Amino acid sequence: MAITASMVKELREMTGAGMMDCKKALNETNGDMDAAIEYLRKNGEAKAVKKAGRIAAEGIVMADVKDDKVAAIVEVNSETDFVAKNADFQAFVKGVVNQALISNADNMESFMAETWNEDASKTVNDALTEKIAVIGEKLSIRRFEKVEAENGAVVSYIHGGGRIGVLVSSETAVVNDAVKEALKNVAMQVAALNAKFISQADVDQEYLEHEKEIIIAQIMNDPKESQKPEKVIQGMVTGRINKQMKEICLLDQVYVKAEDGKQSVAKYLEAVGKENGTTITLKKIVRYETGEGLEKKNEDFAAEVAAQMNA
Repeated sequence: MAITASMVKELREMTGAGMMDCKKALNETNGDMDAAIEYLRKNGEAKAVKKAGRIAAEGIVMADVKDDKVAAIVEVNSETDFVAKNADFQAFVKGVVNQALISNADNMESFMAETWNEDASKTVNDALTEKIAVIGEKLSIRRFEKVEAENGAVVSYIHGGGRIGVLVSSETAVVNDAVKEALKNVAMQVAALNAKFISQADVDQEYLEHEKEIIIAQIMNDPKESQKPEKVIQGMVTGRINKQMKEICLLDQVYVKAEDGKQSVAKYLEAVGKENGTTITLKKIVRYETGEGLEKKNEDFAAEVAAQMNA
């Protein structure tokens, strides 16, 4: 039976397998669509698709730094925490980090289409599909970011065995152990307190206006506060915005290791810079938390086994 392009397209849409894999499957099964799907499943190519409806909300965040100048961070998800702790899975995530370090991609689609650094005959997506077939769970390379520090240093910090990962890049004329330790401390701060911005100058107007609307609504819904004069209300709004800025702007936060309990992150970096004859300027922060924003399954182990037995 002649295999047409439309047949290949249909099988690809049904299974998510690669175009050449679909063509081969149809040739092997003489164009029988059901048999071709079974062929792909048996060869692991459709296994990932079969599991595509399941939620991969576990996993790990991993990061690496090269020569203090280039860093990469990735989040790779799995369905269960058990797999996230698996050595084979973690070795794969390490490979993804290495890929990100040398990648020129600026989006996930381009990244997944790149040649896999561990095997030039495969793409990143091919390597992922193979790993899904081996491990037997839905896996997902959710996101990555590459950060470079041309005139300074970049550091990474991983918390909780990969639950949270942070990159901090800086501009500094001196890159020694003391400066890198200070940057690592700042990365720990970001992991703990989840700063949204480096400084108030980085906060966009749209975000500020949105927060002001929420605060005003809160005041208007309070029987006592809503009766105060307009000038007082505006002062309350400004005060609450300023308080919030100190919570979400990294440099304004109280440094978690401050001996006096008052020193800000900005003052801490200023002091370290002075001690080492330089000025430390933070340029970028990246914080990944495993599974943030993803729905997690609420099945217990016994229920999962029962579900598999009844499948």
